[in-house]
Amino acid sequence: MQGVTETVADAGSWRERKKRATRAALVEAAVRMAAERGVEHLTVDAISEAAGVSPRTFFNYFDSRDEVFVLIGAESSARVRTAVREAPRALSPLEALRDAIAVELQEIEQQQELWRLHAEVLRRSPDLLARSIGAHLADELGMAEAVAERIGAGSPLFSAVRGEDTAAEPEQRRRRALGLYPRLVAAVGTAAVRTAVEHWCVRQDEVAFDDVFREVFDHLAAGLPEPPAPGRP
Repeated sequence: MQGVTETVADAGSWRERKKRATRAALVEAAVRMAAERGVEHLTVDAISEAAGVSPRTFFNYFDSRDEVFVLIGAESSARVRTAVREAPRALSPLEALRDAIAVELQEIEQQQELWRLHAEVLRRSPDLLARSIGAHLADELGMAEAVAERIGAGSPLFSAVRGEDTAAEPEQRRRRALGLYPRLVAAVGTAAVRTAVEHWCVRQDEVAFDDVFREVFDHLAAGLPEPPAPGRP
């Protein structure tokens, strides 16, 4: 029985890795082609062909061409929310969030060029940029709900049998159902990641991204005390 269970688990793990690889291939193909040609000249057929899949497979992951740029980190965000809820109870909510995000950012140094190209595509496409900002805000709201659940202050909008999240509920109701602390932790975590990425991008020859990321969260955990002046102990 144990062998069967392990085989099923391995198969599930393999399928998950394959899905992640396919999604990543679609995103990379779309971003690179959009950076070269412009989003307005890009089609689902062209993206699919470049990624080595069919257009039908593309629509298994994204509802439209634009979603490949707007929802670039949707699956990653879902994994972070799950990790925050399931992290060891000895960790503070901020530590749980830090560790969950760190896992998802492990390959950032290898993907730096793709991140740069994606930012360039969004800058040249105001509509996509606006939709991307909206998606990030939605991710932050979902993260706040995960933090709230972790500290025992879960949203009253959750059903008795928990679903993935409360995304089907109107956003205003979701925000009203949250306390201040979970929203602050989620917002601070989002700002910390953005700050770490931006800081590292201009200092890649000086420091590893993981070191910058950890330092940012160390500052937060310490309560952001003023650092000593240069030359002062």
